[in-house]
Amino acid sequence: MASMSLRFSPNVCSLANGGNLWRSKHSNKKFSYDGSSFAPKTSMHQRKSQIEYNLTRLQQPIMKNQFKSVEGGLTNEENNKIYVPKAISKEYFGSEESSASETKDIVGSVKRFLVALYWFCYPYTMFGRTLSTIAASLLAVERLSDISSPLFFIGLFQALLPFMFMDFYVNGVNQLYDYEIDKINKPFLPLPSGAFSFTTGVVVTVGSAIMGFLASYMIGSWPLFWGLLSFFLIWSGYSIKGPLLRWKKNPLLAATCIFCSLALIFPISFFYHMKTFVLKRAVTSLKPLMFFVAFTSIYSLGIALFKDIPDIEGDKAFGIQSFSTRLGQKKVFWICVSILESAFGVAILAGLSSSLLWVKLVTGLGHAVLASILWYQAKFVDLSDKGSIRSYYMLIWKLLYVAYFLMPLIR
Repeated sequence: MASMSLRFSPNVCSLANGGNLWRSKHSNKKFSYDGSSFAPKTSMHQRKSQIEYNLTRLQQPIMKNQFKSVEGGLTNEENNKIYVPKAISKEYFGSEESSASETKDIVGSVKRFLVALYWFCYPYTMFGRTLSTIAASLLAVERLSDISSPLFFIGLFQALLPFMFMDFYVNGVNQLYDYEIDKINKPFLPLPSGAFSFTTGVVVTVGSAIMGFLASYMIGSWPLFWGLLSFFLIWSGYSIKGPLLRWKKNPLLAATCIFCSLALIFPISFFYHMKTFVLKRAVTSLKPLMFFVAFTSIYSLGIALFKDIPDIEGDKAFGIQSFSTRLGQKKVFWICVSILESAFGVAILAGLSSSLLWVKLVTGLGHAVLASILWYQAKFVDLSDKGSIRSYYMLIWKLLYVAYFLMPLIR
């Protein structure tokens, strides 16, 4: 017997009670097969099974999602449609959005932390100390082949690493103990501005000191170790509140701390580290080092006096007797300018003492230009404006950066 093609009404298949309705509409009808009219020969048992099958399919849970219908044909294959769910739950969207949001929050937090850490270390002082390390290391070089050797760069990295960590400690401990003062003098710093919590500041400061000494121990250079230890002790005494400490309250002791760091600890430690530990040579001539120490001694004194000029308001409020609070801003300002100019004068004389003509020209003219810039810009400083004073203070550091490149040429 040929296969039968049954045609069901779509409405029938869309009703939950489709079985009863189907019987009511078609119980007295006949089917069309090959143009002939006849009564259906399908048994009641077969029809009941078909109805139960359709009801089972209709009673499956309907997902509130999108479906893709894959049509199988136009006749009885219509009942064999394949439904492929393209369901994307709200939880999926929510989890994906929250994951992206968390990633953005983490990246943003890391960026904010790094920016705060950058300002926490006083970048201009760290940059200046880095250039001082390079300049003092170059003083130990006797021939150009020393610079081309990988050994020189390894030794330079050894000098930079522990002192970089100690820079974080020195600047950090100063900001921790100046927390209340900086609310007046430097409210933009990470601690008073809230970019760093006080606890974070403590962790960074203590951790940096530990890492600095650990790096120095692993390197094994005695000149570096003694320089690092001296740097640590001097600036701890400068900032920490305690018996016979907090040296920054005394203008003479405060100036001595800066003088010892820039003029003695940095150049001597780095010079001897490169000369004796890295290059394994005996020190035969101290002339380049003496010129370097002479220049940085005078220049560091000018920096030490100048740094307190914009902080006079907070220093007065907390009883810090700096030269600016005692003598006045204007007088101290021009004293500082004079001291800095004399430092460039020493550098010019040191350059002219060289036996090489090109060294005389480069160092003499170079330091003369730096001195001229310093004097010219001093005339435009507004001492009633903290921004103007700080801008000139940054210029003092930038001129020192350039001088660090000129000083190693003097032999």
